[in-house]
Amino acid sequence: MRNVWGESLQISIFGESHGEGAGIVIGGIPAGFALDFDALQMEMSRRMPGKDELSTKRREPDNAEILSGVFDGKTTGAPLCAFIRNTDTRSRDYEPMLPRPGHADYAAFLKYAGHADYRGGGHFSGRLTAPLVFAGAVAKQLLRKENIEIYGKIGSIYNIKDETADMNGFIEAAKKPFPVYDDACKEEMKAAILAAKNEGDSVGGVIECAVVGVPAGLGEPFFSSVESRLSSMLFSIPAVKGVEFGGGFALAKMKGSEANDAMTAENGKIRFLSNHNGGVTGGVTTGEPIRFSVAVKPTPSIAKRQKTVDLTRNEAAEITVKGRHDPCIVPRAVPVVEAAAAICILDLYMMGK
Repeated sequence: MRNVWGESLQISIFGESHGEGAGIVIGGIPAGFALDFDALQMEMSRRMPGKDELSTKRREPDNAEILSGVFDGKTTGAPLCAFIRNTDTRSRDYEPMLPRPGHADYAAFLKYAGHADYRGGGHFSGRLTAPLVFAGAVAKQLLRKENIEIYGKIGSIYNIKDETADMNGFIEAAKKPFPVYDDACKEEMKAAILAAKNEGDSVGGVIECAVVGVPAGLGEPFFSSVESRLSSMLFSIPAVKGVEFGGGFALAKMKGSEANDAMTAENGKIRFLSNHNGGVTGGVTTGEPIRFSVAVKPTPSIAKRQKTVDLTRNEAAEITVKGRHDPCIVPRAVPVVEAAAAICILDLYMMGK
């Protein structure tokens, strides 16, 4: 299994949902950087399960144990390894020969000839996003030194949208515990999540992200474009099924005169009058905020009866998924998307130095 991402900054995740835990190894972190451990744990708590009725009842403290790469509070330059232990697993809820629709159970069964850890999805589980958030939290601190900030918010849940007027509103929304701009739509979203939960079902949504303060000129044309690098990281997040930059698919409905980002100069400084291209053209940053959105599918583990197959007999079967699962993973996935962006932007920044 090849499980490494990055060029100047390299990460590798390990672990399973119901094993001892999940962890990450980060290579390329410069030596002598003083980590803010409270800020690291704050980021972990944003993704942490079991906090309220909108999320799974699985309760994990998600305390990151740093095993290497830090001495006296500062990075040493050696690979930084962190481990998050599993403390609240319930493996009896999973049936190895009845793959759950929408999950990687069947694909994992085929790829690893029946030897994959099926409990909670094993290595394919969203549990593996906990170490990803840790790496992103480290990356955010390094980016902050360069005045680069990353903000994520909920764009929609189910068919309920949160419209944001400008970047200031976007940043204001991103700082809220339930990150939406319109507090009225927050209550609608929560009601939709709880309604799906009560029906034994689930809902998905869209997460929007903005990277502010990125200098112009990062990225390479074609195969190492900012969009392709970011997309490769974002699609590694379980449940992400779509990525778009700037206006995305809406650009297909515009004329060139509408979609182009016109430019002007004020006091010798060039700026853009719009940002339909999401801060990237030709695969290279323009200096405008990098704007992108990701589509998150509904949680596939639902209590409603679904059709599947019995792998012991290769016959049609039915399944009612047991266990503790989020009726909507969008709120907990916001810090994961931010983390993925931070890891990628830091790698691009280090490559461009």
